[in-house]
Amino acid sequence: MTRSVTLVLTDPAGRLLGALPPFTVAAPWWQEVGEIVAEAGVDVTVLRLLSADRERPPGGHVTYLAVTPDRPAGLLPVDADFGDHPKRAPYAEIGGPAASLAWATGALDRIGIVDAIAHQQRTWNLSALWRFDGPDGVPVAWLKQVPPFLAHEKAVLALVDKVVPGISPCLLAGGEQGRMLLAHVPGDDCYGAGPEVCDEAAASFHPVQEHFAGWADEMIKAGLPDKRPDIAQIAAVALPFFDRLDGLRQLVEGLPRRLGRIEACGLPDTLIHGDLHPGNIRIDNYGPPVIMDWADAGVGNPAYDILRLVDSLDSAADASGPLTAWADRWRDSRPGSDPVGVAALIRPVAALQAAVTYAGFLDEIEPAEWPYHAGDVPERLSAAVAAAAD
Repeated sequence: MTRSVTLVLTDPAGRLLGALPPFTVAAPWWQEVGEIVAEAGVDVTVLRLLSADRERPPGGHVTYLAVTPDRPAGLLPVDADFGDHPKRAPYAEIGGPAASLAWATGALDRIGIVDAIAHQQRTWNLSALWRFDGPDGVPVAWLKQVPPFLAHEKAVLALVDKVVPGISPCLLAGGEQGRMLLAHVPGDDCYGAGPEVCDEAAASFHPVQEHFAGWADEMIKAGLPDKRPDIAQIAAVALPFFDRLDGLRQLVEGLPRRLGRIEACGLPDTLIHGDLHPGNIRIDNYGPPVIMDWADAGVGNPAYDILRLVDSLDSAADASGPLTAWADRWRDSRPGSDPVGVAALIRPVAALQAAVTYAGFLDEIEPAEWPYHAGDVPERLSAAVAAAAD
């Protein structure tokens, strides 16, 4: 699957210039813009999605707004509305990336990294990413910027680093408007990794979760979101789908009993990563796994994270090893607890919580970017019903 792209261009003052002729890039994922920047044939900074020819990613034909200091020939006439929107991320505004890059360059200069070259990698409603390479072309740092509703990531990185240094990216500097300068993490992302990698990541993360067990109120006061199930909130998200998804109403109505059984299993709420799949694990040949992308972190049940990990594996047989080892660690940490029982009971709740998270994203972003997440809400609700039926 590929993606065809149209770039609507403005100058740095926000004056509409026209559109580049459509071109194709290999990466189908809409938020990935590094290849777009490389293939555009003109100096561009991609700001945000304007429209797409399908309801959700990946692939298809996608139109973005981009800024260029140039005035390329051969632009196509276009009628585009890119006025202000109150829910637009700062980095998606004209002038926003330039301000963030200036901040990052200043932070790099202060720590002695000079002449680093920035390369735009990603922009969407959940983050913007820029890679900084040294003069020799070797990556040295990353600028990550998140919207206001994910601004807690900076605090999470600081908390985690105090407990297990090196398990998360090193925060070199933090700034306003969700800006973070992160040290480069060598190695490869572990998309498609097997049970060994999943178990190693879970084992590395366990001391962090054990440390923060029982500190829910303190973490929430520090700015972390509360991701413990709120039945009223879940019901509000699920209600529009009751007539479309058989079994959803019964699942929601049965939540008080299910949550009571989960609590009786004795596993404490703690810090959760929130999106602990193998693609957010990075490994090289010289050290333990580094867990990336903490923007979805919050306070919740640790079973959410192990389920996210093992659900990426090919079979129940592959999942059994990491899941058993995870349960053994929690039984050692909390004698008398029933981690296996929690994992079995909480699976549909995890899917319901994910639907709530995606609904929250939709509430916080401008309508042009809803296609990134709109399909995720019914998908997760359907997954919850299926999990409850197993």
